[in-house]
Amino acid sequence: MAKRPTKLQMLQKAGPATKTGPAMESICEDFLSYLRGECHLAANTISAYGRDMNRFVAWLEKRPLSKLKVKDLGRFIESLQEEGLAPASVARNIVAVRTFFKYLQLEGVVTENPAELLATQKMWQRVPGVLTRRQIDQFLSAPRKSDRFWQRDIAMLEVLYATGCRASEVCNLRTRDLSLEERHLRCEGKGGKQRMVPIGSQAIAAINRYLEELRGELAEKNPHPVETLFLSRGGRALDRVQLWRLVKHYARKAGIDDTISPHSLRHSFATHLLAGGADLRQVQEMLGHASIQTTQIYTHVEHSRLKKVHQQYHPRA
Repeated sequence: MAKRPTKLQMLQKAGPATKTGPAMESICEDFLSYLRGECHLAANTISAYGRDMNRFVAWLEKRPLSKLKVKDLGRFIESLQEEGLAPASVARNIVAVRTFFKYLQLEGVVTENPAELLATQKMWQRVPGVLTRRQIDQFLSAPRKSDRFWQRDIAMLEVLYATGCRASEVCNLRTRDLSLEERHLRCEGKGGKQRMVPIGSQAIAAINRYLEELRGELAEKNPHPVETLFLSRGGRALDRVQLWRLVKHYARKAGIDDTISPHSLRHSFATHLLAGGADLRQVQEMLGHASIQTTQIYTHVEHSRLKKVHQQYHPRA
């Protein structure tokens, strides 16, 4: 008697997944049997999972399962929202896809599980607003020479966006943390963890101008030496409240919604990196996230803005 081929062999023979492909139909049927026999899910739940899998397989079209990445699955979730599915239905689809990929791992069909990184609907709803690139340009151009400490303020805002650092991390930066020739700086994150963060040429130029033209003058107003990079008018370390107020001030000056905060620049930093094709793990490292699940909430934001970015910047959009 001929030995029945494994699911992996069936998919390899069938090639890319299609809606009507026998390999995918068999895989989905076996998956529902697995939910029924081993997971002991209720009949209504299994029926709902079946509908979710039909939708997922239809979306797959010619995409090979083994080559799917978390960004691809993020596009699938975005397509559900574009269809007008209720948040509860989208959340159930996410759970269905996660469970399906765990099953595929157990069966040896895939070796990696990109669905582990899929954000839940609840996490997506917590993502605050992200500035467009045009708004970023307006915001970073808001400090003018008529502002009293414009050199410091430009440098501070440039660092916030160029590095994605938290407000507290920027406030705690010391002059010895700068390695501008090597184009990076050292910051101390949550739990005292230090990391090296790359920094771009515009932020470097702004920092150098601040150091040459203003910081020494501010430092002289404090009788006690201060290593902190960004100083207040009295020569003391700039604190988070002052930083927050300055961000609000320049947002209003740039004509941008003043509900933004220093953290909005951090969110914009991550979103724009992903939109440009950055790897999720690299963004995680730059943000200083302990868990990649915190970083992957930006995969949804990035995809939701790709169309707008394309329409705004592509010459043939």
